[in-house]
Amino acid sequence: MHHTRIIDVMACGAAGDGSTLDTAAVNRAIETCASKGGGQVFFPPGHYLSGTVVLRSHVSLRLEAGARLMGAPDLSLYQSYSAPAGTPEAKSPEWHRALVLGVNVEDVSIVGEGVIDGQCVFDAHGEEHMRGPHAVLIGSSHDVSIRGISLSDAANYAILIEFSDQIEVRDVKICGGWDGVHFRGWLDRPCKGLSIIGCRFFTGDDAIAGRYA
Repeated sequence: MHHTRIIDVMACGAAGDGSTLDTAAVNRAIETCASKGGGQVFFPPGHYLSGTVVLRSHVSLRLEAGARLMGAPDLSLYQSYSAPAGTPEAKSPEWHRALVLGVNVEDVSIVGEGVIDGQCVFDAHGEEHMRGPHAVLIGSSHDVSIRGISLSDAANYAILIEFSDQIEVRDVKICGGWDGVHFRGWLDRPCKGLSIIGCRFFTGDDAIAGRYA
């Protein structure tokens, strides 16, 4: 991925003050970048309160040191991945909600020294009557890299990889929440080419777990 094009989320209307909802501004920056052929969406230092951030192919998210993407408490602001029909996951669509969501994308990265903070968003109807959206979910995608960032207090899994290939998770720090990196494939569709390298886990449940890879 070439990063000659940089789109600043602030230039697209993000407030970064921790109280203004920045979902629309962040997604506008990603769409603008994607429409121009790709590049980097840049988060300068600030606190960005948001519902689902939707990844697009050939776009990199870069969270500068001091940048914090924070999960909004309103569950209606989250979108989901639709798992393949016939798999156990397809029975629970809301379980696949995420703060950062990449579906059918390629050549994508999430990098930098910033933080993705799920804020332990509570859902009384979620798994175990408490778990909310995952922090990052990559579904039916390939060639995705998550490097250098920290993830804190994911409302469910920090990073969930489903039916995806060539995924790298490198030098990531995960604190709080439940599972750290969780991958799911199926008998005839395993995840392939997963790399988890140099990461640190301080999780409330499994550090690394999954099925069929």
